[in-house]
Amino acid sequence: MARTILAGLAFWLLLLSPAANALDSAAKPPQWTELSPLQQQVLAPVAQNWNGMTSKQRSKLLGVAKHYPKMMPGEQQRVQARLKDWESLTPEQREQARKKYQQFKQLPPEKRQELKRKWQLKTQQEGAPQPLPQPVPLAPLQPVAPAPAVPSAK
Repeated sequence: MARTILAGLAFWLLLLSPAANALDSAAKPPQWTELSPLQQQVLAPVAQNWNGMTSKQRSKLLGVAKHYPKMMPGEQQRVQARLKDWESLTPEQREQARKKYQQFKQLPPEKRQELKRKWQLKTQQEGAPQPLPQPVPLAPLQPVAPAPAVPSAK
């Protein structure tokens, strides 16, 4: 089960990389309290750790939040589920997922496509939710407590 989650997370990270690269990495990402209500709602699963994340991690997640309204409902549900799954992993499991993702990126394009196809078939066989034909409006906004401030390392 954990292996399936890690494989799914690695694939999700692969899909998010282009969105993250589109952001200006020179700008410092905002603290949790500086996020818009929509960003806070989309990124609520990672709220408690937001201020402790690296700038790169926050930039990637801001890219996800930016594209979230344009996603189909099934995609939105997967993003929320993956964010919750990621937050539930231990630091060791996250590191393992990152390593698997790096290994995946090193594969030839044909092999990556083959693995993607196998992963998609497996998730369909496991009963993964299928995308709905129209976007679903976001639930009413609820305040999310900001994460405690993390002292910056100097």
